[in-house]
Amino acid sequence: MENLESYLSEILEIPRNEVTHCSSFYETKSVAKNEFLLKDGEVCNATYFVEKGLLRMYSIDKNGKEHIIQFAPEKWLISDRSSLYFNEKSNYYIEAVEESEILLLRNDFFKNMGLHFPKTAEKNDLLLQKHIRNLQNRVNSLLAETAEERYMNFIKMYPDILLRVPQWMVASYLGITPESLSRVRKELARKNFQTS
Repeated sequence: MENLESYLSEILEIPRNEVTHCSSFYETKSVAKNEFLLKDGEVCNATYFVEKGLLRMYSIDKNGKEHIIQFAPEKWLISDRSSLYFNEKSNYYIEAVEESEILLLRNDFFKNMGLHFPKTAEKNDLLLQKHIRNLQNRVNSLLAETAEERYMNFIKMYPDILLRVPQWMVASYLGITPESLSRVRKELARKNFQTS
């Protein structure tokens, strides 16, 4: 679990020699491509850490259209926080885009980390605030930015995902049609060609 060990020691500042003691607070799971970890109507009971692979979280509107909320490549966490913390039925799906190795962090994972390693509570709070900031920026992006600006932000947020997912998934995340995404990419290619 190299990526988790790196996350715990570098992000949460748990000493490397103590990281192995954290294993009682999570379980590992292999997930097949297209396998669901969560479905609409279920209660989310874990936060998922991606050791290897790629997950996505999305909703489906009343017209049957998918809206991708988040991707989670290696070293990312993904969860329906509202369902997890308030024990509510989820409105989302969490699905493996690729064959993946994940760790299921129980809902008391970070609380236990804080009890055993007091510094982690402060670090986890900072991570939560960054997550909220990213969500606010994402909402503002969908409301106020052009498709081209959203696409450029997507590339910054997920630099290695373009080659790992179909174009329609990128378009779904951006809130545009695949045809619009094709136009955006062609226009950017044209601009880059003219400036080089």
